[in-house]
Amino acid sequence: MLRFALFDLDNTLYPATSGLWEAIAERINLFMVERLGIDPTEVPARRKNYLAQFGTTLKGLSTEYAIDAFDFLAFVHDLPLERYLRRDLELDLMLDRLPLTKIIFTNADAPHARRVLACLGIERHFERIIDIHSLEFVNKPDERAYRRTLALLGARAEECVFVEDTLVNLLPARALGMRTVLVSDAVGDGEVDHRIVRPADLAGALGLGRG
Repeated sequence: MLRFALFDLDNTLYPATSGLWEAIAERINLFMVERLGIDPTEVPARRKNYLAQFGTTLKGLSTEYAIDAFDFLAFVHDLPLERYLRRDLELDLMLDRLPLTKIIFTNADAPHARRVLACLGIERHFERIIDIHSLEFVNKPDERAYRRTLALLGARAEECVFVEDTLVNLLPARALGMRTVLVSDAVGDGEVDHRIVRPADLAGALGLGRG
């Protein structure tokens, strides 16, 4: 029986078309150039390699340069979120009807998550934010991040549904026994349990929700 709904944050709870993730990516690039002196022409390849090897640029830079993660996260999230996000009344209503404990499970940090949730007008629904600090900097898609999340919640995998916009981050969850939901308008290929176009469609996809 499902008890917990775990939600990724960026590009999951808000549309990928918002432009916010691109703005964050630009801040990441700027950090690499200004703070670390990396040649701008090398940044795209570096980030691609970090994502493939470590799952996040933060983990790659921490490994290679021993950067201060707090400084990095504060820098890359220093953006006017209201320029990119607005209240999502349909998502708010769906979360209100969804009879599960709602948790944010993100590779970002809690301050950024709270700002995003506030802009979307949905912060009241989430009991907990499990962020990169809670995960002790072991990020998705490392299986240890999922196991730590389960331990923090005192939950079994089969009691959780995980909602994400990135397939590679859903596969470890499914392997552990979580139900998986990909937020995407791409054609399904059977690697996840459900695909939805918008997070507001979750309750209907799961067959849950009051009213």
